[in-house]
Amino acid sequence: MRSQVVIIGSGPAGLLLGQLLTNAGIDNVILERSSKEHVLSRVRAGVLEEGTVAMLEEAGAGRRMRREGLPHDGFDVAFDGKHHRIDLFGLTGGKRVMVYGQTELTHDLMDAREAAGTETVYEAADVAPHDFDGDQPYVTYRKEGVTHRIDCDFIAGCDGYHGISRRSVPERAISLFERTYPFGWLGILVDVPPVSDELIYCNHRRGFALCSMRSTTRSRYYVQCLLDDRTEDWPDERFWDEIRRRLPEDVAQRMKTGKSFEKSIAPLRSFVAEPMRFGRLFLAGDAAHIVPPTGAKGLNLACGDVRYLFDGLQEYYTGKSAAGIDAYSAKALSRVWKAERFSWWMTTTLHLFPETGAFGRRIQEAELDYLVHSRAASMALAENYVGLPF
Repeated sequence: MRSQVVIIGSGPAGLLLGQLLTNAGIDNVILERSSKEHVLSRVRAGVLEEGTVAMLEEAGAGRRMRREGLPHDGFDVAFDGKHHRIDLFGLTGGKRVMVYGQTELTHDLMDAREAAGTETVYEAADVAPHDFDGDQPYVTYRKEGVTHRIDCDFIAGCDGYHGISRRSVPERAISLFERTYPFGWLGILVDVPPVSDELIYCNHRRGFALCSMRSTTRSRYYVQCLLDDRTEDWPDERFWDEIRRRLPEDVAQRMKTGKSFEKSIAPLRSFVAEPMRFGRLFLAGDAAHIVPPTGAKGLNLACGDVRYLFDGLQEYYTGKSAAGIDAYSAKALSRVWKAERFSWWMTTTLHLFPETGAFGRRIQEAELDYLVHSRAASMALAENYVGLPF
């Protein structure tokens, strides 16, 4: 079998790239090690930058998002018992974000791919890229006991942090940068109306908290927790008691509680792999970088990678120029490191660290006070939150 592009991984990055390529008439196949049902069962973030929204519409997968998504013009930062609104729309000259669950976005992209009749191989075992340092790369995989080979021009590694794509690169050819954080996020999903129409980020002496949502009837809440905590340590009653302690009193009083139907603990990590191109193998999304969820950048960064990679591939096939793919890694990494900086800043500003101490706490308070009372500081936050331009 032959395809112009083989995409490893059917998360949002792989699906979005595949759909854009299909629309441009560029052959592609997606190989996914898990089942379709497992991919759709993963609970992920859901704050989309305007650039991400525009790309979904360009891919022909934005209709339901426009109908059911929740446009947000701002969010609150809470500390010292009070909350302060960051006016994204006003501070950025009319830009906003869209709250739309990543699972729903993935479903929309899958539906668009199936409607186009483009192939995705689910439950593809032992996927492996080969000879990507030459001009005749290929990918092998096993399905139902039979080994298959796909010859191609390029391979897009969109298979996440634990995927085979990055692990196939020789150690001498790649540099890894990583920071792990000494806490996690305990998150729950619950079918109750959100406590606010917009997100609330909370800095508190007991730790960080976030009030988010998936719809007008489904809430997503988080509290900072210890890395060695287990979900069994956090029955719903304890969670509700804790998050209300961390919120301003007026927010805590109006919060509706209920039985959670999903509960998980996620560690926080910053990670970057450089470069993001190795011959005819390109890394995109979590295969190349991870950010803490504090700045809502993970999914959006992956879509930014897809923007640069698709533009480069389209230029290669239609304009017979390799300039775009040659520039891919440098352009993507420039945007990645800015998002890493922003996510690190939000994380250090809003969370309780073991080493914070009295001095560090005062610095956080001063930083937050300056943030909400300085238009320049608020503008910098808003500019990064809605997404830097491609």
